[in-house]
Amino acid sequence: MSLLFKNLRVHQVFGANTDVGKTLLTTALVRASSYVAEEVYYLKPVSTGPLEAADDEYVKRFAGPHAAKVHGKCLFRFAEPVSPHLAARLSAGVGKQNEVPTDNHFINSVANHVRNCAKSSSGLQHLYIETAGGVHSPTLSGTTQLEAYRPLFLPTILIGDSRLGGISATISSYESLALRGYIVDAILLFRDGYYRNSEYLRSYFADKKVHVADIDAPPEKHIDPETNLYLTDDYYQKIVPPSQDGEVFNLIAHLDDCHHRRLEELESMPRRTLDTIWWPFVQHSHFTAEKDVTVIDSASSDVFSTYNGRTPSSSTADSLLEHQFDGSASWWTQALGHAHPSLALAAARAAGRYGHVMFPQAIHLPALKLAERLIHTGPGRGWASRAFFSDDGSTGMEVAIKMALRAFAVRSSGGLETRTKHRELGVLGLKGSYHGDTIGAMDACEEGVYTSEWHEAKGFWFEPPIVSIRKGRTVITLPQSIAADMHAEDPSLEAESFAWAYDVEKRLDTPLAETYRSFITRSLRRLNNQFKYTIAALVLEPIVMGAGGMLFVDPLFQRILVDVVRSIPDPHPREGTSGWSGIPVIFDEVFVGFYRLGVQSTIPLLGVCPDISVHAKVLTGGLLPLSVTLASESIFRAFYSDKKVDALLHGHSYTAYPVGCEVANETLEIIDGLRSSDSWREARLRWVDSSQETVDDSQAGNNTPWSFWDREFVNILSNLDAVKEVMSLGTVLSIKIADAGSGYQSHSAQNILAGVKQAIDHGMDSQMPGGAPFGINYRTLGDVAYFMLSLNTPPGITRVVEQRILDTLSSSN
Repeated sequence: MSLLFKNLRVHQVFGANTDVGKTLLTTALVRASSYVAEEVYYLKPVSTGPLEAADDEYVKRFAGPHAAKVHGKCLFRFAEPVSPHLAARLSAGVGKQNEVPTDNHFINSVANHVRNCAKSSSGLQHLYIETAGGVHSPTLSGTTQLEAYRPLFLPTILIGDSRLGGISATISSYESLALRGYIVDAILLFRDGYYRNSEYLRSYFADKKVHVADIDAPPEKHIDPETNLYLTDDYYQKIVPPSQDGEVFNLIAHLDDCHHRRLEELESMPRRTLDTIWWPFVQHSHFTAEKDVTVIDSASSDVFSTYNGRTPSSSTADSLLEHQFDGSASWWTQALGHAHPSLALAAARAAGRYGHVMFPQAIHLPALKLAERLIHTGPGRGWASRAFFSDDGSTGMEVAIKMALRAFAVRSSGGLETRTKHRELGVLGLKGSYHGDTIGAMDACEEGVYTSEWHEAKGFWFEPPIVSIRKGRTVITLPQSIAADMHAEDPSLEAESFAWAYDVEKRLDTPLAETYRSFITRSLRRLNNQFKYTIAALVLEPIVMGAGGMLFVDPLFQRILVDVVRSIPDPHPREGTSGWSGIPVIFDEVFVGFYRLGVQSTIPLLGVCPDISVHAKVLTGGLLPLSVTLASESIFRAFYSDKKVDALLHGHSYTAYPVGCEVANETLEIIDGLRSSDSWREARLRWVDSSQETVDDSQAGNNTPWSFWDREFVNILSNLDAVKEVMSLGTVLSIKIADAGSGYQSHSAQNILAGVKQAIDHGMDSQMPGGAPFGINYRTLGDVAYFMLSLNTPPGITRVVEQRILDTLSSSN
């Protein structure tokens, strides 16, 4: 990941095209730096062609009077004068393409060289890393340079094109860099008296505050080598004079200033944050010191780069940026890693085409394509007919609740005109549920730590049975109310297997199913007689209740709960309101949807469809907020009449935000490709029981539970003394700490896993981008610590994270 040092100023040099003078101009920078820096380093990561024509040799040849200070190096050298990806393949030979260096190996090699340069001296140093060709020229693996170098996040100098067509090439290259978040500190190009590209570019980039510098072009290459050598050296003496004046030295001063300003900005951010920011879910009295503020400088893939310059032990040779694995998937949103280039391009594409446009009575292609996809092939397949767009999961849930309560009111009252007690409607749900922090969403949960003074809990919530893994065994823990029905002294029942616990259809005829059914039926009968609210909707977080403590609810209980409420007789059957029975059922899939749990939707696991479902978070790959509420046709018809007041009068300024819709479409396309990847297939296989024959998720109705976390790792965790129980599905790993004072207000999980956050050298860190020691940024819910992966986290990185977690918990035993 990103590297930043106090006394080593690093810039990578990209070219707007091939043959734009990248090496000549970088040589001028190196030569000028040798006058003002204690040491100067030049790195050409990849060189192709004969040694005598190599760029690193050229730089050393014309380094000038202070050449002793200049240190040049090439990491990967190939004899064939072709593109790096072809040169690497030719060098590997036929049938040995697996020997071509991977992007991770390539970037780690560059990062290690940068660190070695930082260690060599405590004085001011400059390092220039010259890339090959243009910004999108391929690296050794075939990945374009912009993508391959991005984890390093080094400040950039763009060498512009001074030739005919160079204005367009330079601007396009700059926008490609900017689109991927690169910091472009300067654009440098030759001065040409005929095309005068630099004049235009200086004016064009003035508003963008990008420094544009131009330098006299070198003389034409002379046919005589000795004459050419003399002319070239004379050229460098003119543009980099010993007097240290002129455009090149001005540019050196600008680059140094950019470096120092970045350091000052990072240094000042903690204090400014404490003076201005109100964090969510944080008691500020506990975090008053500047060291308590995590300053995230950049993020790439699954990793943050955080500023640690205030660490007393840090020296000038240590990077001021620390690597932290994003162990909470940034509050469950990340699905494809940070700064995914395809999602950034999708956002730019829609922003450039639409910006934002009004949505009522209008349509744009991104929204239409997304709605059709979600309804016909997504989580709404087979039951939903309408998609309603909103801003985030909480507002999406408020939409869902409005839909359900109106549908119930229309049917139970015999018509819209006679709805007189609609404010006495309530919901049915589960204890520990959470649907967001807007007032309406909070009203659909029992009173708890997340609710506010204005909150009014409007419903009844069952305490659910929970599935977990203890000492390697899959256990279903019953609440006391249900255990009493079974006259069970021990509320914990051992499941036949992990897969069996999620085979709801097989379990429907078991004695436990009958116990659940009887308990729910009796409870609802009592509610009907004495509860002040009329239950008008069932609201569920299917399979996992996230904010409530990563509670993995027994799917059999939720399935039977749906079956029972749908069996409630309809007292006022009306024509046109068929399609649902009993009360409407809402699935809050904001957290669990789109393969967060290894399946596109929880519907196949439960074996039953909702009437309304809500989707967000993974929907846009973690890039933008967007929510979609899906509804059946019968729910939609409850709002259908000739009166405006009967419509769903709910909306948001950014309804169906085109940028969000386009990013969502791109996200779902990428996920479709991941589903058939080797890493997914291998992860599934590790969770297959011997009795199972297939783990092909492409089969409709597949309910095979699996996880990206290794099954043996989960079992080992569950046997640790410090751990009460563990659970994992898809990307989610939940660890409940053995703690007498359990609950949300406990600090046990935070305390026992505190060491995971520390950046240490684990010995396996070559798997991590940049190859440096790393910590794990994670969140806790009282006595529960949870960790989350992206859908494309490389298995090698997952194994490293597993080992870090295991080592930390083992040391506490």
